[in-house]
Amino acid sequence: MLNMNCALVGCGNISHVHIDAIMKKPALRLIAVADIKPDRAKKTAEITGAVPYTDFDKMLRCEKIDCVHICTPHYLHTPMALKALDMGINVIVEKPCGVSKSEIDALISAQKKSGKQVGVCFQNRYNACVMKAREIVNSRELGNIRCIRAFLTWSRGRDYYSDDWHGKADRECGGVLINQAIHTLDIVQLLGGGAEVIACHTSNDHLPGVIEVEDTASVYLSLSGGGTAVFYATTAYGDNEDVIIEAVFEKGKIRIEGEKLYVTGQDGVTKEDVADVSKVFPGQKYWGTGHKALIDDFYECLDSGRRFGIDAVEGGKAAKLVAACYKR
Repeated sequence: MLNMNCALVGCGNISHVHIDAIMKKPALRLIAVADIKPDRAKKTAEITGAVPYTDFDKMLRCEKIDCVHICTPHYLHTPMALKALDMGINVIVEKPCGVSKSEIDALISAQKKSGKQVGVCFQNRYNACVMKAREIVNSRELGNIRCIRAFLTWSRGRDYYSDDWHGKADRECGGVLINQAIHTLDIVQLLGGGAEVIACHTSNDHLPGVIEVEDTASVYLSLSGGGTAVFYATTAYGDNEDVIIEAVFEKGKIRIEGEKLYVTGQDGVTKEDVADVSKVFPGQKYWGTGHKALIDDFYECLDSGRRFGIDAVEGGKAAKLVAACYKR
């Protein structure tokens, strides 16, 4: 692999997953990090040997960067990605890649105009159970999908929202849908060959007066491949339980539950596949185990010239569904 200079902006919790993936690739060098909080930028720089910045624009101007990782609050994702692309820098951006249809369309346009690569962090697509589920869908061994149901029941209390952006309408730009549940919504639309929002209901069930965004949502979707989907997500639950996604086909069904995949064939027999979770990954269990695989794949694409599979177009699909939900 060609040697590449990397930079990162936003030195919060999720940045550690990106840094770990970068540092484990001998061909990659993290040369700069940026955060508006000087202490956080300095601490990250001390750990990684990178140059610390508190100004993202200055970092882009002063360093020779091949790829920048954007790990900032949601409202900054698209503006920062556009600046990097305009300067000829490849981008890996945490979800969502945009907080509105217009932002996502602008990112798609900038990606095409720049000729550079954009990677959107939907790391759960790299989970073994999800990849196997996609194989089953694409093989059509169970026929067409008739319907999908999905459930996310997690816990986020007052402490989670005690920083300067979570729970803020103008910075997080939404709640459970745009932050936690967008990953599950992405898998639903991926298995369904795309989706369209028919109806959406949101509420703030357990933190009224604390957060300005929804903690609970239910969505009804039309699947482009045929059939419908129902989707429920909440952060008002008392624990962080495994996400469940079930797809019913003409000749059977599959159910993803955490890292496990259950397949029921036409004979009614259910078989269980367990993903290899023996490796230790940085970060929270509910983030999934695919971040490193996604980042490795992205850099392999940069090295080979192959187009990365979750670019602004593909990565924007779930973000556009969320934006459509918020317009209702």
